[in-house]
Amino acid sequence: MRQSNLQYFVSQYTEPQKVQAEGIYPYFRILKSGQYPLVEYDGRQILMFGSNSYLGLTNHPRIKEAAKKAIDKYGTGTAGSRFLNGTIDLHLELEEKLADFVNKESALVFSTGFQTNLGVISSITRRKDYLIIDESSHASIYEGSRLSFSKVLKFKHNNMQSLEEILSRIDNDISDTIKLIIVDGVFSMEGDIADLPNINKIAHKHNASIMVDDAHGLGVMGEKGRGTVHHFGMDDDVELIMGTFSKALSTVGGFIAGSKEAINYLKHNARTIIFSASLPPASTAAVIETLNIINEMPEMIEKLWDNTHYAQRLLREAGFDIGNSQTPIIPIYIRDDNLTFLYTMKLFDAGVFVNPVIPPAVKEGHSLIRFSMMATHQNEHIEKGIDICAKVAKDLGII
Repeated sequence: MRQSNLQYFVSQYTEPQKVQAEGIYPYFRILKSGQYPLVEYDGRQILMFGSNSYLGLTNHPRIKEAAKKAIDKYGTGTAGSRFLNGTIDLHLELEEKLADFVNKESALVFSTGFQTNLGVISSITRRKDYLIIDESSHASIYEGSRLSFSKVLKFKHNNMQSLEEILSRIDNDISDTIKLIIVDGVFSMEGDIADLPNINKIAHKHNASIMVDDAHGLGVMGEKGRGTVHHFGMDDDVELIMGTFSKALSTVGGFIAGSKEAINYLKHNARTIIFSASLPPASTAAVIETLNIINEMPEMIEKLWDNTHYAQRLLREAGFDIGNSQTPIIPIYIRDDNLTFLYTMKLFDAGVFVNPVIPPAVKEGHSLIRFSMMATHQNEHIEKGIDICAKVAKDLGII
């Protein structure tokens, strides 16, 4: 049989096989349970510290019931894009709730968070405009900027001097040039928070706009989980707030919120809203009920933060380097790719599920274990998990 150039090219990609041969391949692990503090993995119960379900709501009975009712009424899908036949009344109800949640005039729901950034960032600016992004931004921000015809500039992570220098260089451009600064509210690997107050000062000085990807901040940061922008009291300063439903908000999907004019523009120009099937009814209903529960039970967020502070203290006392984490995302720095994989696999064997992160998801030399908290963790889960982490780390010479 003829081997095409394509087949030859893909057959040369053997990096995963090399790691598999060493017995330290840590990806595509198969779970046989929901996102609980204890999950079923490889025929046994292990502690989950690798989930983005920060509030533990993916299994909440009210949310599951809302999703089931939506399927009964609307079916399993919309069979079309929002632009054509794929808009249902639930989408509009959710968009109204989301706009209110993040204190914006309007919102637009997409099928995934990745599609949200892809569609918004690639269409919101023109050829003569600029996208200025934090170098530690999520991959979806990078991909959206690559599809844009605008000029893309990167500033050093959370470094205000670097941001100032970039904006100063482009100040003399055309007067109606758009300069859009894009940052994560909470950075998904390091667990630190964008310096929005100082970013805002610099933005005002240089007549720039701000977009915040708050995928990991919604449901976590601010009063009643309204996000990083609300946490800093900057609802009127940040023009665009993006979020996902796949973290604290219990399901899958994404949205952008801003002025009525901005949302009107995106509804008619973002290709991922025009040419992609809309968010399924079950997920739409699930987010609506999730927002209701968060509003009614803010104590869940308090529990998440209690767990976070407790885990951070225990990890530091055990001798781990957890960097500048300020959130339920706690990095355990290993700074060696193979050792990060080996440590991950040893933890699996010992009963702890965590996620390894290596370049390009982080800088070279910054490989880490992503240890993340949920509101549903109890102290005994945290204590046992960190005890296991410490024991295995000592055996490997990490601490």
